[in-house]
Order: sequence, then C-alpha cells, then structure tokens
Amino acid sequence: MCKTNPAYCTVFGTITDRAIRVSYTNIWYYCLWLKNFRIHFPRATSFAAHAYKRCPGHLVTTLISRNRGDLLLLEQWENSPSYHTKMSAEPVRVLVTGAAGQIAYSLLFGIAKGDVFGKDQPITLILLDITPMLPVLDGVVMELQDCALPLLREVIPTDKEEVAFKDLDAAILVGSMPRREGMERKDLLKANVAIFKSQGAALEKYAKKTVKVLVVGNPANTNCLIAAKSAPSIPKENFSCLTRLDHNRARSQVGMRCGVPATQVKNVIIWGNHSSTQYPDVHHCKVNMAGSDLACFAAVKDDDWLKGAFISTVQQRGAAVIAARKLSSAMSAAKAICDHMRDIWSGTPEGEFVSMGVYSSSNSYGVAEDLIYSFPVHIKDKQWKIVDGLAINDFSRGKMDATAAELVEERDTAVTFLSA
Repeated sequence: MCKTNPAYCTVFGTITDRAIRVSYTNIWYYCLWLKNFRIHFPRATSFAAHAYKRCPGHLVTTLISRNRGDLLLLEQWENSPSYHTKMSAEPVRVLVTGAAGQIAYSLLFGIAKGDVFGKDQPITLILLDITPMLPVLDGVVMELQDCALPLLREVIPTDKEEVAFKDLDAAILVGSMPRREGMERKDLLKANVAIFKSQGAALEKYAKKTVKVLVVGNPANTNCLIAAKSAPSIPKENFSCLTRLDHNRARSQVGMRCGVPATQVKNVIIWGNHSSTQYPDVHHCKVNMAGSDLACFAAVKDDDWLKGAFISTVQQRGAAVIAARKLSSAMSAAKAICDHMRDIWSGTPEGEFVSMGVYSSSNSYGVAEDLIYSFPVHIKDKQWKIVDGLAINDFSRGKMDATAAELVEERDTAVTFLSA
C-alpha cells in the first residue's frame, strides 16, 4: 500500500496502452476490498507519473511503469471527510444463526453486499450452527470469500455461543427446532424454549446492550418472547420477530390483483402471530393506480375476495410453498429479513408503516400485555413505534382477538418450560 496514505491507496487492475476510466464509487470499493483482505503493494521506486485532479475529493491517478506491466495506482487523499468516514467506519458485527441452512444461504449475500446496513457500512459476519454443520459452514465461508465483496471485513464460523454473541450489533436468529413427524405442539415449544433461553442468556452475557435482535425461527413470536425474557438487561424494544414475509405476501397478492407492482401497495398490516391465525388486514392499505392512491377496497373492487380468499392465501402461503417445492420458504424469507433489518437500521418512509412482531406493552388496540404480537409500526432512529389510532371494525377485531388468544396459549405453555 502507499506509504504516504496506506488507507487510501490501492492497485486497480492492469493497463496496456489505454487509460481505464473508473468511477469514484468503484475506486472506493476496490480500495476497501484490498484493505480488508490485507493485500499490500509496495510503491514503485521509479515510474512515469501523470497526475491529474478531476475526480471528487482530489483523486490522484498515477500511472506506474513496472517490468511486468503498467499498473493504475489510485490514491484518495484525506481531504474528503465523507470519504474518510466511509473508509474508517467500524464494521457492524452481525450474527446469523442456523447459518448452514437454506434461509441463511439466501440471506448472507444480501447482508454482505450492503443491502441491509448500508452501501458504505463494513460488515463482520458471524455464522453460528450446531457442531455437525461446521463442515457445511466452511463451504459457506469459502463462497462468501469468493464473492470478493468490498464491505465484508471478516467471516467467523462457529458452534460456540461465547464466540457468536460477542459484542453484537445485530442478531438474526434463524435457527430453531422444526416440527417433526409425530411431534406434539408442546414438545416443539419445549425444544425451542431450550434453544432461545440459551441464546437469550448469551445475548445478555456477551452482546452489546444496544443489539437489535430479529427472531425468524418458528414459532417466531414465542421464541422471540423467550429470548427477550432471558436477556433482562437488553431493552425489550430491541427484540422483534419476522412477520415481514407475511406483509410482503399480502402486498404482492393485492398488487397482482390490481395489476400493479407490489411497490405500489403500502400500509397493509399483519396482526398477531406468524401462523395460520395471523390476520392480513387491508382496511388501511393504499394502492397507487395511475398516479393516485386509492383505498385497497376501492382498487380491488372485490370485497368477498379481500375478506376471504386473500386472507386464507396469505395465511397458508408457507404451507403452499412447502407442498410445491418440498422445502420451506427460503428466498422470500431472506428478502423479508433484509427488508425488516434495513427498516430498523434506516427507518420507514414518512406516511408508511410496516408489520413487525414487537412487544405488546401499552398498545392501544386491546392486545394482551407480555406478548410478541405483530403490529403496524413506524421506525425512526432505529426505534419502532406502534401506529396508533387506526380504526378497527368488528370483522378485524374478531380476527385480531383470535390470533392473540393463540399467542397467549403459546406464551403460557412456553413460560412453564422456561421456569422448569
């Protein structure tokens, strides 16, 4: 690296008899990539230099002549504060559990390339799985390395909680005990209570108190509650569970029905449990059609569908995917995880809300206390707030109460195992 400024100097490719034009952004990416992988190139002692200052931040481009070819040396001097901030940023430490599984395989690339925490935020990925899966994790690590991603500082595969949960900024808890043939529901809850009690205790002992925790492994709401109860010094507001997949499914169904992209559908709501009792609610949803926001019922023009087949389709979508591909949702789950964590980190647009399983304390919708229940939320400065004041009709109230009753039953069963 350049002796005068090692953090901002790197070799960018080989040239022959023509100059290579590169963008400011690409220069930074290559500088960071080489810095992360600790590749050092000594400065040539004799070279023909042609320096010019045309790029932002006084980028100096120097042609270096060497015996084995010409190299384009790109130096970024430290008179650009924004550039210096990007290059010197501390990596965010992100844990993904169940990291050898199919959801994680679809998820890790998106995190590592900047889709979640920002295009200029370096990442350290910690991958946790059970001991028999470590050889698979080694393969995942190799693939991440082979992607040559500029933001990926380090990848740490492990089967040890004391390593995995150390100084975390974000924890994405994907791994859980799946329901097996012949397994009673209470047995499934008992097995997952043991997992998330242990992981909650590890968060309590090793992670930063500011860590943001997303629980994906099912039953996600109750697993999230158990993890939060097992980490008493971490604010309950730092825990959430994934209902964004259901939220995205609902947007997509409405969009397809109206003949518009899902991005033109906003403010759908998933109330309650990430289960077949969840309530996909479009009474406050808007659909942008021909440049105007229409109420969902006015846009769809089919009340029976919105109150019947639409709801059951979203509720049963996971089972339909399993029936079709003989595996559970992975690609769509990974996308939803990225959406969820990106919104926590960056916030939600003004006037829009998203669905997220969060602590039910002091909610204005009559949902029982001490549950992780999916609500509509706004997010700003990494803090969520339940959207208050939405009108709830009798149809919606009945479905919201039904999914809450299921969560109360799950919680009461799980808590007995937690104290055992």
